[in-house]
Amino acid sequence: MRLATIATPEGLRLHVRGRSGYVDVAEATGDPRFASLHHVLETGLPAMDAIRALADAGGREVADADFGPAVPAPPRILCLGLNYSEHALEGGREVPTWPDAFVRGADSVLGPYADLVKPALTERFDYEAELGIVIGAGGRYITADKALDAIAGYVVLNDASARDWQRAASQWTAGKNFEGSMPLGPEVVTTDELDVSDLAISSTLNGQVMQSARTSLMLVDVPSAVEFFSSFTRLMPGDVIATGTPGGVGFARTPPVWMHPGDVIEVSVEGLGTIRNRVVAEEDAPQDWRWRPGAPLKTGF
Repeated sequence: MRLATIATPEGLRLHVRGRSGYVDVAEATGDPRFASLHHVLETGLPAMDAIRALADAGGREVADADFGPAVPAPPRILCLGLNYSEHALEGGREVPTWPDAFVRGADSVLGPYADLVKPALTERFDYEAELGIVIGAGGRYITADKALDAIAGYVVLNDASARDWQRAASQWTAGKNFEGSMPLGPEVVTTDELDVSDLAISSTLNGQVMQSARTSLMLVDVPSAVEFFSSFTRLMPGDVIATGTPGGVGFARTPPVWMHPGDVIEVSVEGLGTIRNRVVAEEDAPQDWRWRPGAPLKTGF
């Protein structure tokens, strides 16, 4: 089953892919609560079974511009860094022996075909192709062998990063949380549709393949990622786990390759689809803004 959040005159609403397009779940069921993916994930199997029955309906075609983030406003985005050996080594780091985790905020999420805004405060805007895990039932202390019971499905995401902000300090939070910097979609593909243990994953910038790998190369695989994060926090319906990016990112190239306004960045995961975003310039940041990596620290707080 493939679920998408799509703009309608009533706002963003949950749809399921039918035989010939997308079906508005709330409209088809007559239950307005089904307009929300979060309601479905919180309700669990009864809601999923009701939606699955709609997958044989006809549906309608939807323009790319009408797709919202496949998971709107996730409660949390829990991220793995350095989760492919090649990516760790290309950045001059040792291959980690412990998961390298960080967190993104919900306002960093963007639609799968929306304009990707290059922050005015960075000149080093980089791409990261990733597989995303969407939590369904969730829970605490979930062992790897029970992980699939906690997962609703999977998405494609681009963990776009302001590298100068990320690498200016030991913590990565600032460089990973500019508004609208993580396109996510195009659909949530449920676990019964696809085995994600060995899928092709890639990124393409202006038609040139930049990253090409397989999810089987992840150091922490999908079940282990769920086990790790649930060991210290209770996973909740709608949480997203970003599983890390393979080698080939822009900062590690000679010369470095950054995303600029006018570029088109595509991220694909086999069986899940492709997200495609045009990079545009941010226009509302003041030119004299002081908080930039390398600028003197502000004083007098």
